[in-house]
Amino acid sequence: MERPPFTIGIEEEYFVVDRHTRNLVDDLPESLHEKLGQPPIGETSPEFIRSQVEIGTPVAATMDEASEYLRTMRRFVSDVVSEHGMAIISASTHPFADWSIQRHTDKERYNLLEAALQGVVRRLLICGMHVHVGIDDEDLRIELMNQVTYFLPHLLAISGSSPFWHGEDTGLKSYRTAVFRSLPRTGLPNEFEGWTDYQQHVEVLVGTGVIEDASRLWWDIRPSTKYPTLEMRSTDICTRVDDAVTIASCYVALLAMLFRLRAENRRWRQYSRMLIQENIWRAQRYGVDQSLIDFGRGALVPMSELAEELIELVRQESDELGVAGYVENTRRIVAEGTSSDRQRVVFEAALAAGAERPEALRAVVDHLIEETVEGV
Repeated sequence: MERPPFTIGIEEEYFVVDRHTRNLVDDLPESLHEKLGQPPIGETSPEFIRSQVEIGTPVAATMDEASEYLRTMRRFVSDVVSEHGMAIISASTHPFADWSIQRHTDKERYNLLEAALQGVVRRLLICGMHVHVGIDDEDLRIELMNQVTYFLPHLLAISGSSPFWHGEDTGLKSYRTAVFRSLPRTGLPNEFEGWTDYQQHVEVLVGTGVIEDASRLWWDIRPSTKYPTLEMRSTDICTRVDDAVTIASCYVALLAMLFRLRAENRRWRQYSRMLIQENIWRAQRYGVDQSLIDFGRGALVPMSELAEELIELVRQESDELGVAGYVENTRRIVAEGTSSDRQRVVFEAALAAGAERPEALRAVVDHLIEETVEGV
C-alpha cells in the first residue's frame, strides 16, 4: 500500500473574554462576527457557546506549514477581538466563568443539540484542539485508529490546560475531559475490523434515528465525516502554540510509525479499552507529574521516561516528516509542566502576595491572555 499523504489540519476553539472583567463576554457583536468571518487563511466559525470562536487551518503538507497557519490564525483572531476591548484565551476551561448563565449560538445544529442533550450540553463550557491527518484509504484509517488509541493518554498528559472550574481548583490537569464525558458517544471508540464494520455500526444509530450522521460520534479519535482524515480529539487545547504544534507532530509521527510497522507486516499490540482508559484517567488527573502504565512491562513509568521512549520510537518518521524538533519539544513540556501547572503557579503566587481568590483568578486569566499569543 502506498504511504498516505499525512497532510495536517488543526482546529482550535478559543474563549473570548472581556479585558476589564476577565470574564467571558455575553455575546459577540455582529460586526465582530463579520470581521472574524474573513480570515486571511483557513476558516473561522462560531462555536456552541456564544463566547467561543473556532478556527480551522488550511490543509498543510508539512508541519512547518501547519505551524505557520496556526500562528497566523491565532494572531488574526486575537487582533480582531482586541479592537472590541476583548481578548482570546487558549485554555480548555475558563478559570471562573459560570456555565449556567451562558447562551448557545442560535444555529439549527446547536439548537438540535440543546434540545436533544439538555443539561449535559448546556454545561459544555470547554474548548479543545482537533488534529486531522490525511489518510485516503478508509480501511487503513480504521486500522491506524485502532492502534494509535494506545498513545492518546500520552498526548493528553502533555496538553492539560483546564485545572479550574467555576473558580475552584479541581485537582485535575484536564477537567475538560470530565465535562466532555457527560455527553453520549464520547471516550474511546470500539476496535473495528475495517471500514465496513465501522459503517455498519454507524448505520444502526443513523437508521434508528438516534443520530443524524457520524459527526455525532464525539470519540477521542474518529474518522472525520468532512475530510479523508483521522481526527484526534482527545487533548486539551494548548495555551502555548509551540505545545500545540508538538502534539500535532507527535500524532502524525505516531501514525507514520504505525504505517511503517504495517509495511513490515507488523503491528502495535492491541490492549483492552479498559486498560487504556485507566491511563487516560491518570493523564487527566496528573498530567506530566506522575506516571502512566506501560502494559508491556506491567509497571508504572514516569512521563519523563515515556517521553524519551516516544521520541525514540518515532525518530525515523520524525526525520522523514521534518518534525523531529517539534517532537523533541515534548521533553521541555514534561520538564516545565503544562498550562495547568503554570496556571496554578500564577494563582498561588497571587494568593501569597495578598490577593483575594477572585483577584487571583483574574490574574490567571491575564496570564492566559498573554501566553495565548506568545510566539504568534
